[in-house]
Amino acid sequence: MILSLFAIFFKIGLFTFGGGYAMIPIIENICVDEKKWITHDDMMNVTVVAESTPGPVAINLATFVGYKQSGLMGAISATLGVITPSFIIIFLISMFLDNFMEITIIANAFKGIRIAVGILIFDAAIRMITKMKKRPFAIIILVCSFAAMMLINIYSLTFSSVSIMLIAGAISLAIYMVHNSLQAKGGDIK
Repeated sequence: MILSLFAIFFKIGLFTFGGGYAMIPIIENICVDEKKWITHDDMMNVTVVAESTPGPVAINLATFVGYKQSGLMGAISATLGVITPSFIIIFLISMFLDNFMEITIIANAFKGIRIAVGILIFDAAIRMITKMKKRPFAIIILVCSFAAMMLINIYSLTFSSVSIMLIAGAISLAIYMVHNSLQAKGGDIK
């Protein structure tokens, strides 16, 4: 299992451009749909946690899946698997090509890759939204956060998207605490 975790996450790391967010749909496809190592709910929960903890999302996801399958050694194996391809590629580029991005073909290739990465990230977001439990407060927070981020980008405002995430998280936490308090008293809100 340890070698299998390494091999699968090595393949994910080797063939996915664009970082952790672009890897989410591929990790979900392999670890949830094919291997059934984790559930869709696990994937959504760990993605949310991975986004809010230090380090790249893909590494946090790999560590979680590895740990869930084989404990500490599985976590180490999956994490090494996902980071090794990037390390090797960057190391080789730095050794042989001083002006890598100045090569016209490579610069154009990265422009095309950027579009594909955007589509992969959009696909991950749509999958997560469709699998999300449809609660009115969650939908309102999602729509308001999305609208705020779009307005900030459209009008080039200097308001951090991290601040929006913190505000949305604080509101969600407050709603969760009120909901639990009302449930404890015998009431319920959706």
